Amino acid sequence: MDNIVYLIMRRMRVPLLLLIGVYAVAMAGMVLIPARDAAGDPVPMSFFHAFYFVSYMSTTIGFGELPNEFTDAQRIWVAFCVFATVAVWVYAVGTLIALLQDSTFQRAITERRFRKRVRRLRDPFYLVCGYGQTGGALVRSLTDRHDHAVVIDIDPERVNLLKLDDQREYVPALCADACQPANLEAAGLQHALCKGVVALTNVNEVNLQIAIAAKLMHPRIKVICRADSHEIEANMASVGTDHIYDPFDTFALDMAIAIQAPCLTLLGDWLSGVEGEPLGEPIYPPSKGRWVLCGYGRFGKAMYRYLSEQDLALTVIEALPHKTGVPKEGVVHGRGTEAVTLEQAGIQDAVGLVAGTDNDADNLSIIMTALELNPDLFVVARENHLHNQILFDRVGAKVVMLPSRIIAERIRVRLGTPLLAEFLTFARYQEDNWACELVSRIAALVDDEAPHVWEVRVDEVDAPALCDEDRRGTAVTIAQLLCDPRARERSLPVIVLMRLHNDARRPLPEGAERIRTGDRLLCCGRAEASRCMTWTMRNPWVLRYVRTGETGPDGGVWRWLARRREQAHKAAPAKR
Repeated sequence: MDNIVYLIMRRMRVPLLLLIGVYAVAMAGMVLIPARDAAGDPVPMSFFHAFYFVSYMSTTIGFGELPNEFTDAQRIWVAFCVFATVAVWVYAVGTLIALLQDSTFQRAITERRFRKRVRRLRDPFYLVCGYGQTGGALVRSLTDRHDHAVVIDIDPERVNLLKLDDQREYVPALCADACQPANLEAAGLQHALCKGVVALTNVNEVNLQIAIAAKLMHPRIKVICRADSHEIEANMASVGTDHIYDPFDTFALDMAIAIQAPCLTLLGDWLSGVEGEPLGEPIYPPSKGRWVLCGYGRFGKAMYRYLSEQDLALTVIEALPHKTGVPKEGVVHGRGTEAVTLEQAGIQDAVGLVAGTDNDADNLSIIMTALELNPDLFVVARENHLHNQILFDRVGAKVVMLPSRIIAERIRVRLGTPLLAEFLTFARYQEDNWACELVSRIAALVDDEAPHVWEVRVDEVDAPALCDEDRRGTAVTIAQLLCDPRARERSLPVIVLMRLHNDARRPLPEGAERIRTGDRLLCCGRAEASRCMTWTMRNPWVLRYVRTGETGPDGGVWRWLARRREQAHKAAPAKR
């Protein structure tokens, strides 16, 4: 507010002084010029009458001469004052219009409105820094499940695009530099309801500065950052960043897991997928033979490192090896878009191809040329820009890596269902047979759509009935919770993937395990099953039915009548 007042006073100072000066001179002239009363006697005009007359005269609105008819001298003075005041008003109004159109003034108004909206937030929210491809996908996934977000981005076009996007929840956005602590504070970093800060800009150094500022200004807040440099990752970890995601390392690790255990990859895709989307098919990357890597930049190095751990033969094609470096096997110099270069790399005998340059046109050309030479290749493509999605869908690649999508999915899972992220980490260390069995169980529960995955918190808010039974010492098991509240002999289409009790994590718990207050359960199944479980956890009579099979009305009066009936039944044999 102080900035707005300062801008107004600075730009309008001269017009206001001119208005005051012209008005003062006009009134002084009306008072000093001799006037006449109704009888023709000379009488001076009062300051009140002069102020009143000049007030409507300067706007060229005429209400007549007052308090009496003017003399010729007064009329000459009035004519001069009319032209003077009109000219000053035109100048003042023009200056005001220019001020309203000034970008600095509009920015001050926008920032003030943004600060007010952030202060009035009454629901928990995440502060998302950067609204590019990754930030846009994350904000969309957050609002789709009715979570709230606040966005700050330095690019005004992205901020305007956010305003045009059809989000389920209103998202306040500010066009500003997220590196500046004042902007982070304005965006709600120190707000009591801010749940976390997500730094998703395309500049590693900016994300690092955001992480440092967030930890210094709000040490207990959760900070999630994107980074594609190992040096920056180490720096972020040193300042206490909670979660760091590298899209290249993440994808390369997933590919290595897919080579060893396809079912583990399929399990992760199903559980982290968007509800309602079709279930994906498993992929089977070749585990033996030669792979050709086109591009030895950040993505190429990550793929080379993880694929080499699988004892695969690798050939690297790089156009600028003096900048990217050279692996120990050497490189084939070139871009890979030419058939000659691919033939030198042995594409005819290869089993896999990675088109991993930072240019989408080159990647598409590499794939098309390579498939002409060897149609049986397993192709992995790097897509750098989302607007090229339709081209990569048609080029014939088995797997497409879009960095923004990978980061958005990982952060969406981390923020939406933290237990799922922990379960997927646990699953990576299991055998593929274990994952195949779990995939079969999930496929038997759901149709051809991705399962609904959710967390259950056993507390007074989400599960008051369960907490009441636990307080009384009544044991409620997982199997009882999974009974259908409409027919307890049936089980709900739900699998409990993990149970968290007193910081102890138990994957795939047994149905006989007792549920205690404070537990957290990770479940997957059908969406209607989650609603049935919520009904059971909150309604004590429904919980009694699934636990014991007893039905009937309940309440103080009914319990009193039941006790009277029981007492009467006990007293009947004594009388006989």
